[in-house]
Amino acid sequence: MVVESEPGLSIEVKNYLSNFEIFSIAIFSIEYVIRSLVAIKTKKSYNFSFFGIIDIISILPFFFGKIIGFDGRFVRVFRLFRISRILKLGKFSKSFELLGQGVSNVKKELYITFFIAFIMLFFSASGIYYLENPEQPKAFSSITESFWWAVSSLTGVGFEEIFPKTFGGKLFGTFISLIGIGVVAVPTGIVSASFVEILEEEKNKK
Repeated sequence: MVVESEPGLSIEVKNYLSNFEIFSIAIFSIEYVIRSLVAIKTKKSYNFSFFGIIDIISILPFFFGKIIGFDGRFVRVFRLFRISRILKLGKFSKSFELLGQGVSNVKKELYITFFIAFIMLFFSASGIYYLENPEQPKAFSSITESFWWAVSSLTGVGFEEIFPKTFGGKLFGTFISLIGIGVVAVPTGIVSASFVEILEEEKNKK
């Protein structure tokens, strides 16, 4: 998908990429049909499982674009779902399985962390709006328009075009940036600790 976006590709390369995609889709489609048939015989739910959905959305863009022949803007956006094919590797990787288990073990802690992060996001957007709106009515026209600044400040990305100019806004922005370190670090630390714990359990089993 990345290579296809290059404007200067030769016809030979485009043909090679097209043939490779057809071959890949054929393999994925056969696998999907076989797994669906096996699931029916064993009375297990595959089509609506996580990997079943990943499998179907990884091949649908091809059928929309190639077979139906419709290649409008919707399909071009829908092609982004081809990235989901990468997730199929998770079925064959023990590391992906352990990581998924690690996230599942701490999902309650993550829910609480994300809830607090949302509250901080709303607090940041509201605070910067009331502090900067009188000085910059266009940049901070509403609380919803201030959400992008809040997201960029909490995650440490930063946004060069929109920044506080008042003393109160700068002080508030500094405070939010410091809080943002914890907002990003806490969920990362929770998942990492859980993952390390699972790895230690796997080593003890061996």
